[in-house]
Parts: sequence; C-alpha cells; structure tokens
Amino acid sequence: MNAFPATRPASALDGVFVTGTDTEIGKTAISAALVGLLARTGLRVAGLKPIAAGTALIDGERINEDVHALRAASSVTLDVPEICPCQLDAACAPHIAARLEGRTIDRDVVLAAVHAAAARCDRLVVEGVGGFNVPFDDDGRWSSADLAVDLGLPVILVVGLRLGCINHALLTAEAVRARGLHLCGWVANVVDPQMPHLDGNLDALARGLGSAPCLGLVPRLPVASPTAIAPYLNVPAIHALFRSNSLSTETA
Repeated sequence: MNAFPATRPASALDGVFVTGTDTEIGKTAISAALVGLLARTGLRVAGLKPIAAGTALIDGERINEDVHALRAASSVTLDVPEICPCQLDAACAPHIAARLEGRTIDRDVVLAAVHAAAARCDRLVVEGVGGFNVPFDDDGRWSSADLAVDLGLPVILVVGLRLGCINHALLTAEAVRARGLHLCGWVANVVDPQMPHLDGNLDALARGLGSAPCLGLVPRLPVASPTAIAPYLNVPAIHALFRSNSLSTETA
C-alpha cells in the first residue's frame, strides 16, 4: 500500500507532469522544449502551468513568465486562464501569494481547467510549481504532489545540476514513487557551469534513479529557448516514451 494514496482516481490524460529538484533549475525551459519537440510531429500539444506565482508586464500583458513561455511553445492556442487557471501576482510560495490576494487555490477549478485543455489537445505537458511538494494551502491538504496524483500523469524530473543535486533528486524520486506515480524519465540541466565532478554526479544520478532513463543533458545556454535545448535532448527516447502504452504504470 502506498504511503500517500491517491485521493481521486487517476485520469486518462495523455501527457506528462514535469517537476524539479528545486525552484529556478530550468523546469519551464525543459517543459517548453518538450512541448516544442512534440508539436513538431504535427500533434496538438499544449504546455500548462496550472498554478503560477509571480507576474510581470510582458508585451503589454500582465502574465507569469513561465506561462508566457509555455504558451509560446504550444501548437494549440489557449488563453492564459486555460494554461494557468490560478495565476498569482506575488513571486513567493503559492499559498502565501494567494493569501496576499485574499484568495484560495481552488482544487476543483484547477483540475477542471486541465481537463478542459486536454479535450483540445493530443498531448499535455503539465509543469508543477517549484519542487515536487510545494503547498497550495495553509493546512497541508493540497500540494503540487497532490496535483500530480490528481492528474495521474507520469512524471519527468528536471534535475538542476549543482551541489546537492543527488540528494534532492533521490528524495524527489522517492516521493514521486511513494505516491504511486511513474517516474518515467529525468533531464539533467546544468545550473552551475563550474560544478566539480559533473560526470561523477551524473553516474550517481543514473544509478540512484534506477529504471527512469536520462532524457537529456542540457548545458548552461546563453538563451535557453526550446530550439536551443532540443539538440541536447534524447529525442528518440522521448518519442518512444510518449508512444509507450506503459506511461501510466510504474514498471520498476
């Protein structure tokens, strides 16, 4: 029995849930690159970030920069509330940002928006918030980990390569699997270009993450656009992942 059983039945959504070892480790850049990669096959693909904290004025529009990037990469035209049904202004933990605005993050509204977007798409790439277990309320009843369970999607882990990444990655993988979710792959993203013993860290990650394959090693790039990231992704492995009938089932 899982230590963290699903509170709702797993859905039949087709796509992945992207989480990270921490905040500011390139999760959105990798998510947008995955969206672009799938969109180039002719599929209707959208990147969603159901909950986002922190907005800025971009091209005259008040929008979260991650939501902006995912919308730009998508091959399906969605409005901001469809991509991000809960967009908060303050750049802080979502439950704190919601409290500052006198709001609550409504679970049913968020899930309904994801399913509505899915009805218009062939594939979804759903990005979580920060690390895997970021809280969405003050009493611990709902978190980014619970959102992943609610959606029932397989999980791709973005590992920010910097000191401490092995511990963060293995703890995240343990938390994902403890909730009965399938960790279907991981992408290594260089955060610290001066990180010592990079190869040794990658070897330890590959061993520690077990059956989950490495789907790419992305260096520190001047501009981390989807097209710049794409050459560093394992494209055949990613396409095979999305073709596989075992996406929603943990195999090891």
